Amino acid sequence: MDKNLPLSIVGLLGNDDNGQWLIDDCKKSNIDINQLHTTDDKTPTSYTYVISVESTGRRTFFNQRGTNSLLNDTHFDFNYLAKKKNYNLFYLGYLTLLDGLDQIINNETVASQVLKKAKEYGLETIIDFVSVHNSLYSKIAQLTLPYVDHLILNEIETGLILNQSFQQGTIEQIEQAARILMENYGVQRTVTIHFDRGAICVSRENSSTIESFYQGSFCLPNGYIKGAVGAGDAFAAGVIYGIYKKWSIQERLFCGICVAAMCLKDATSYAGVGSIEECLKLRELFCCRTMEPTSFITDTEN
Repeated sequence: MDKNLPLSIVGLLGNDDNGQWLIDDCKKSNIDINQLHTTDDKTPTSYTYVISVESTGRRTFFNQRGTNSLLNDTHFDFNYLAKKKNYNLFYLGYLTLLDGLDQIINNETVASQVLKKAKEYGLETIIDFVSVHNSLYSKIAQLTLPYVDHLILNEIETGLILNQSFQQGTIEQIEQAARILMENYGVQRTVTIHFDRGAICVSRENSSTIESFYQGSFCLPNGYIKGAVGAGDAFAAGVIYGIYKKWSIQERLFCGICVAAMCLKDATSYAGVGSIEECLKLRELFCCRTMEPTSFITDTEN
């Protein structure tokens, strides 16, 4: 998206070929790997098999958590980041897939301790969840979200937190769910929920009251979508880029749907995404879906 964006990664890899591939790829992309740690045992680097339906792009995942399950608060050095002086956002993903950070100790998640420390160092905190069943899903969210500035998630993850289903829900129901996550679960600045038809963001960044923003997804032609793997992450990347650039919320949402649409044109999770300029040019090619309160979020009609 933007090769000039300063990025530093924190993670735990296995001492294996997959881990080395990730290290090499980060170096090639000018990503700081000073906090990319490697285990000294045989725990493998986390990997995921993606099974896709060719005709629809729908997919499911088989995940080997590997070293991801061992990542904990000791792997994060915020003093190092503070010395760099060019970082102002801290993105943590994915909760409910990082066993060490999902641990609940003294009625706190380890992730909440990490996020609290990030905020002490002046970083805006951003988190994402994953669409996986976990008996503690809602509890992990409840204990962690008060330390989150920006929450980005989809309708499935929203339902897992609130213990209800939104997959056949309406725009109005999703907006209300976002407000609950802010008012009752303690998210500080914005809650953004994305789904097939588009995205909603509720915010109290610029007002003492909660404001709502809507953005329809692009109406894409038949044959455009080659795969949906990574589309949600691409949307999040676009929104986070907008936060970094201090764009308005409407601009952030539009950037998110642009990057997601670019991702959809390739079967992999990343190869379809071009520069930020290329992503934003999609506005010249496609129109956006309407977002009425009573519209269903999975309705793909214009």
